Amino acid sequence: MTNKRPHAPPHQANPPRAPSLDPDTGQPVQDVAPSTGDGSAPPAPHGPSATPPTAASVEESGVEAWKDRHLRLAADYDNFRKRTTKERAEVWSRAQADLVSRLADALDDLSRFAHIEPAEIDSKTLHDGVDLVERKIWKELEAAGVTRIDQAGVPFDPHVHEAVTTQPAAKPEQDHTVGQVVQPGYKMRDTLLRPARVIVLTWQGQ
Repeated sequence: MTNKRPHAPPHQANPPRAPSLDPDTGQPVQDVAPSTGDGSAPPAPHGPSATPPTAASVEESGVEAWKDRHLRLAADYDNFRKRTTKERAEVWSRAQADLVSRLADALDDLSRFAHIEPAEIDSKTLHDGVDLVERKIWKELEAAGVTRIDQAGVPFDPHVHEAVTTQPAAKPEQDHTVGQVVQPGYKMRDTLLRPARVIVLTWQGQ
């Protein structure tokens, strides 16, 4: 004989609760949120979004970002300046070393002539030897871009000439021209190494 268990009554949903009525006025009363037991209000629900940032906080974060960017740019520029200065110094040192190496042979020749006994050489041989050394030196200097400023009869140029004194000119065309070079000047490409010291002619208007 099979035992049959009685069927459980179907679950019925709780009927809607009638609103509470105020005993004095008979009007429905709003439900009050349950207390936490200590008299404090229940905690506010924590949502995914907190309090929105204020304008002051947004502005402060922007200022910090610009400050950080400025510091990075300043550091990059300082490193670039130091690297460029170092590279420029190295290039200048190599250029100086190259020029000295070019002049080494001519300096050796000059040293040999300087230590010759005067009684063992005649004046013409000494003159020719010194002239040879000078031409060898100038060959290397010109290859390095050095030029001499020693022309007379050219217009006086304050950028490359230094007036020592003046002399009367023989004709108006010589006014404000170089009459004599007292000490030659030198240029290295576009850089003036030393101005030429000259005597300037001036027309007195006879």
